[in-house]
Amino acid sequence: MQDARIRLASAALVSVAAFTSTWGALAVFLWWLVFSPRLQRMKNRMVILGMIVLISAVALLIWISGGDGFSYFLRMGVIVLIGSWLYTEQEPGDFLSVSVWALGRRTGFDLGMIGECAMQHAESLSRDLVRIQIATKLKGEAWGVRNLVPAGFILIHDALVRADDMSEILAVRGYHKGGVLCPGFQRCHWDWVAGICAICAFFFAIIPVSEFFILYQ
Repeated sequence: MQDARIRLASAALVSVAAFTSTWGALAVFLWWLVFSPRLQRMKNRMVILGMIVLISAVALLIWISGGDGFSYFLRMGVIVLIGSWLYTEQEPGDFLSVSVWALGRRTGFDLGMIGECAMQHAESLSRDLVRIQIATKLKGEAWGVRNLVPAGFILIHDALVRADDMSEILAVRGYHKGGVLCPGFQRCHWDWVAGICAICAFFFAIIPVSEFFILYQ
């Protein structure tokens, strides 16, 4: 999907649809199968697999306690797939361009800068996690669950240090409320098809299935 505006809007709609109901999650899963590259280009597959395992464990506990664990697993799992697709498709500058296009050169520029910095930090955290795993193996220790807590503290500390450094750089360069940017977007007919189908999935999720049968009759 080339147009960042349609991509972000579609991701927001299908995420809400997947969270709203089980039928919506099924519709969004079909949307993901048709309009995403699925597993071919997915980044950080191990992180996504870990999130799916965690969701599965929570769903099992819900099922044991008498709740609808399958619905939780389906809805949360589809949201993870949509998030991974958006993260994979996102290009540097997309958040900034869309924010300036939607909200102008002051508020939009500020929010876009925050989004771009967040994406950069996400990339840095991913690389740091790989380095921590390599360092652990070089020490002759096996990577496991007990390493997650100390690794998490290291990642949080590094993220805070990077955020502080970034704020100092922006202050030194004179950044203060807004900026000038002329966003440009490219799109194809497939983008419009994906966007329209995302809207349909959203309405399918918020309108009960029984209402569809009533309208059909």
